Amino acid sequence: MKWLLGNVDREFPGGEVEQAVAEIVKKSQELKSREWYELALSCIDLTTLNSTDSHIQGEKFALKVSGFPGEFPGLPNVAAICVYPTLVESVKKNLRASGVKLAAVAAGFPSSQTFLEVKVLEIKMSVSQGASEIDIVLNLGNFLAEDYPSVIEEITILKRSCGSAHLKVILETGALKNYANIWKASILAMQAGADFIKTSTGKLEPAATPEAALVMCQAIKYYYEKTGIKIGFKAAGGIAETADVLKYIAIVKEVLGDEWLNNKLFRIGASRLANNLLTSIKGESVTYF
Repeated sequence: MKWLLGNVDREFPGGEVEQAVAEIVKKSQELKSREWYELALSCIDLTTLNSTDSHIQGEKFALKVSGFPGEFPGLPNVAAICVYPTLVESVKKNLRASGVKLAAVAAGFPSSQTFLEVKVLEIKMSVSQGASEIDIVLNLGNFLAEDYPSVIEEITILKRSCGSAHLKVILETGALKNYANIWKASILAMQAGADFIKTSTGKLEPAATPEAALVMCQAIKYYYEKTGIKIGFKAAGGIAETADVLKYIAIVKEVLGDEWLNNKLFRIGASRLANNLLTSIKGESVTYF
């Protein structure tokens, strides 16, 4: 396979990533303020991805998000609601919050182990019912087998199936074995058409890690320098505490700069995090979501 950006293989000397992350994490302590908590809140993809989810859960999520401005005037709402395809219709019918997107995980989430034709159909059905963003999982089997042309071809086809909806490609970094693979998967997904690259599904361990986030953000920076195209970054999987999300904000700030710190280019996939951020902002326990 010919990489559009030339040879993108990269070595990561032992300890390089860990040392860089340790230094950035120290800086994240400086972000403990209402300003950054509100920024994090505005970048959340409020997520429910449970086997027990039903249209009732979708309706509940939508009504909560729609009622947020009235309950918390002056605070930014979440960026999106993220659900399974079967909940898209109920969320769409009940979502009245201005500017909040509707995201669906699709294409055989979370394993990506189904027929390409099924993946395409699932994406098209999700978009037709109201999804404006689609989250898919990188074909890990093909990637780890080094069948990169197949991986690129699949993402390209799935991107086309999204129509006007944005495509987020989940790398499932915990399964990629090393930083070199995370880097390569990031570049591959971006050149195949991803609008965002995302850390993980939250279904495998380890899920999101600051180390994986650093490598992905470095890849986004490299891609931007080569193409002039800004690709978004989404951290997801086990991010629940305020202190944790500040680490990811600090990484994005350090590597990509403040121009990436908005919900058009930075997202956080989470369920419990929203209440914890509200608690930090209000200075009292909040369990709204």
